[in-house]
Amino acid sequence: LQLQASGGGFVQAGGSLRLSCAASGLSLDTYVIGWFRRAPGKEREGVSCFSSTDDTTAYADLAKGRFTVSSDNAKNTVYLQMNNLEPEDTAVYYCAAGPTCNSPATFYSYWGRGTQVTVSS
Repeated sequence: LQLQASGGGFVQAGGSLRLSCAASGLSLDTYVIGWFRRAPGKEREGVSCFSSTDDTTAYADLAKGRFTVSSDNAKNTVYLQMNNLEPEDTAVYYCAAGPTCNSPATFYSYWGRGTQVTVSS
């Protein structure tokens, strides 16, 4: 079982990035995929979640209106499109597989290695 997050990079404020989370060894029909981030000196926080089972999405307030989560089930990949990025979005972004989008992060069983997003002002 493996989750691989990619797509991070360096972008100026107002720019966009699309993160990808490629899942291998697990089905998107069995797990939801959550996106989390951890900024330097801050606690980990939830960003967004996608459930393939009922085709639902969830967003933290920080992501609403700017980020969009989607999936390509044929590729077993979940995406996080991030628009209008702000310096406060600078963090390592992680994807993880869990039971439901309402579950706390501690309930997520599988975590990918993070991808760094850096937004300059």
